[in-house]
Amino acid sequence: HSNQTLSSQTQTPPPCRRRFSTEHISKSSPSSQFSSSLPSPSMAIPLPLTSYSPISTSSSISRTSFVTLTPRHRNHFSDQNISRHLPISCSLSSSPSNGSTPDSMNGSGLNGQSSFPGMPSFDGASNPPLKWRRVLLKVSGEALAGDEQQNIDPKVTMSIAREVAAVTRLGIEVAIVVGGGNIFRGSTWAGCSGLDRSSADYIGMMATVMNAIFLQATMESIGIPTRVQTAFRMSEVAEPYIRRRAIRHLEKGRVVIFAAGTGNPFFTTDTAAALRCAEINAEVVLKATNVDGVFDDDPKRNPNARLHESLTYQEVTSKDLSVMDMTAITLCQENNIPVVVFNLSEPGNIAKAIRGERVGTLIGGTWNSIVAAT
Repeated sequence: HSNQTLSSQTQTPPPCRRRFSTEHISKSSPSSQFSSSLPSPSMAIPLPLTSYSPISTSSSISRTSFVTLTPRHRNHFSDQNISRHLPISCSLSSSPSNGSTPDSMNGSGLNGQSSFPGMPSFDGASNPPLKWRRVLLKVSGEALAGDEQQNIDPKVTMSIAREVAAVTRLGIEVAIVVGGGNIFRGSTWAGCSGLDRSSADYIGMMATVMNAIFLQATMESIGIPTRVQTAFRMSEVAEPYIRRRAIRHLEKGRVVIFAAGTGNPFFTTDTAAALRCAEINAEVVLKATNVDGVFDDDPKRNPNARLHESLTYQEVTSKDLSVMDMTAITLCQENNIPVVVFNLSEPGNIAKAIRGERVGTLIGGTWNSIVAAT
């Protein structure tokens, strides 16, 4: 009896034990059951962290490492979150064993069909290899007007968006330059009511921004990440043009729309297309118009006009063919940039032109040389 009395007198509780007792925590914290079971702050909680390579074709996890949570991590984990998210289960058995890309990544659905109705399939078995990896598409303002009953035809913009979407899923980087002739053309209005050419051109540049924002909204409505960059600052509605940022957007799989031309009067959007193509190191300028290509005469006045399959830069300048202005053609010639002129209204033409198939008129080379070079 004396020994028990002595032991009860000598075993006194630690002075700080009451402060961290379970009873105290249950009164002050709503998650008392989980908090009372936590280790002391000096202890560490090991959590399994599964690591694997996303491009590995093995069907099992290679290794499991552990990460130690110090006390500062505990505030990020509640009892509800840990009970739901702590178990980690990873499996690569569903990934293809041959390293092929899933259909959702290449824009094709079942049996190699395109995910977009009316678009051609892009499976490698039935289609030729890609000719270009980075292209610049020039869309004129008149082409956006469609039947010209309104400034912008939503059916035309949706058609452009679907065809661009079909080829971007193949890994082709697409940049777009839009015109503004469907809303305002500076060269036409210059001199009216005292409007000088510079002011008229600036109004035309703002018209291209309107078209670019409309086209961006259409593309993003079907899931295409798109950025609009303007030649002069309009930071509330678009990014300023920065060459390195534009290239980075393209490398990330985004479509970049260049608006406001070159930012200077007296230069057309065709010149802006040639300039941006050279700056971002694109391989070709694809000019989408309302005609099938370049003819030896006006096809609207002469039904017997002959379509040219290919032309040289010298032929365009010497024959004064109304394809692009002389500044744009000269810039393409100096930088060895081919130009493809094709009809925008024909379904599938944009996808064919971007993929390098024979469509419209090729300026600055021949189709055989383009195929041989790739």
